[in-house]
Amino acid sequence: MKLNSKGQVTIPAALRARHGLHEGDEVDVVEEGGALRIVRISGAESRGQRLVRHMRGRGGAKQTRGMSTDELMELLRGE
Repeated sequence: MKLNSKGQVTIPAALRARHGLHEGDEVDVVEEGGALRIVRISGAESRGQRLVRHMRGRGGAKQTRGMSTDELMELLRGE
């Protein structure tokens, strides 16, 4: 493995698969006895969870907030 100019390394696909690491997973690098160890941060939000939290409550126009599903469907379908 080679360290790039940004200090990044690529974890080989076989190791990622074996240890269940996926894109967006949060990991930390810790020093133990003169060696570096990559550890998964448990309980961290996934990329999807962060996106959902960020977008929650932003959908729809202000005039449709508080409407029931039936009211929204009637508004969308029209007569």
